[in-house]
Amino acid sequence: MAVCERSVDTHEQHAAGWLTKQRMVIYSGTILVLYALFLLAWVGASRGFTSEPIARPGVDFSVFWAASYLMLHGSPWQAYDHVAFATAEQTLFAHFGKADFLPWLYPPTYLLVVTPLALLPFAVSHVMFVTGSIVVFVLGTLRVSGLASVAGGSRVAAFLVAACPCVFVTSVFGQNALLTATAAAFAVRWLHARPVWAGLCIAFLTVKPQMGIAFPFVLMAVGAWRVFTVAALGSGAFALVSVLVGGGIRSIQGFLVNTRFAREHILEHSVRFHLASPTAFAALRLANVPLTFAYLGQGFVAVVAIVAACLVWRRSQEASLRAAALVTATLLANPYLWHYELAWLGVALACMAAIGLSQGWRRGEQLLLAMAWLLPLYEFFNPGVMLPQIGPLVLLALLWALVRRVQCIA
Repeated sequence: MAVCERSVDTHEQHAAGWLTKQRMVIYSGTILVLYALFLLAWVGASRGFTSEPIARPGVDFSVFWAASYLMLHGSPWQAYDHVAFATAEQTLFAHFGKADFLPWLYPPTYLLVVTPLALLPFAVSHVMFVTGSIVVFVLGTLRVSGLASVAGGSRVAAFLVAACPCVFVTSVFGQNALLTATAAAFAVRWLHARPVWAGLCIAFLTVKPQMGIAFPFVLMAVGAWRVFTVAALGSGAFALVSVLVGGGIRSIQGFLVNTRFAREHILEHSVRFHLASPTAFAALRLANVPLTFAYLGQGFVAVVAIVAACLVWRRSQEASLRAAALVTATLLANPYLWHYELAWLGVALACMAAIGLSQGWRRGEQLLLAMAWLLPLYEFFNPGVMLPQIGPLVLLALLWALVRRVQCIA
């Protein structure tokens, strides 16, 4: 243990460095002001979000609401039919032109989840969805990280989490990443105390199956077989019910077709996606690496990330360390990842901040935390400024810092 103690940067540990809880509040308050100024500028440039060439907030939520409308008033399988879904979007949203078509790329499980959304008018449903997502995300993140105990109370900690750039980016699109991140956070928090609930949280991730990629490996690494079994059975039952309710075999066929569409037209060849995707695959494609080698590179990073997460889970039973390693490895392991999925990164940042404030900072951790905190904004604006894709480097450095934290734990 003495070796571990010497590895801590003594100067930063005793001086608490520049990333104190007071300064974190100041930084968060400043970023909230910048959010407000950005939204005001957006309102002005779009003439109150009425200008056709300029995007509007909640554009992805429009897809969810349209799919819900078809579930309630049409045929569920139509969500997967591009012609039928485009017609529905143009009918339901006057600002949707032919060039604005956004396909439904989600599995039947998420089609079942979004069904109630169109029971309310779009604007009301949108506000409730975003607000509810932020609330549960803050709650789940605080529970697994323990940030409230070291940041001056639950209100201050909630403010720090809610002001995170990852929350803003996800909320702007009206995406579901805050909900999936919440499920992952509670799954780790309840792993031992409530294994059934933990397994059901993991089963919920079938709404975006790629976001559950690391869970089976870490559960097997620590022998959490009860959680593993509940997650497997829950996922199967959830999938079965969603297929039965959501259009039967036609919905499965449509999902497979749209998955191929996403792979061929977005993942592999969309430069805009690569600029906004913090993955090794995107970085390699931007560097004009051939597809085969880009997939191999992504696969190598995925293996390294999952092995690192398993190492952290085996050497530490601390929920905050486990959650941070899991969510970071999940982001690194996925080739198909948009900037809004960095909502998961918010869980890791809260966990790292709680650990650093309570146990002392190691050399370079504060700078790394600041870079990771700003990464969602970097990815959000990058399609416009077209800078190099640094996302995977930041995420790998963050995972390395977590492994370093547990390297001397017996």
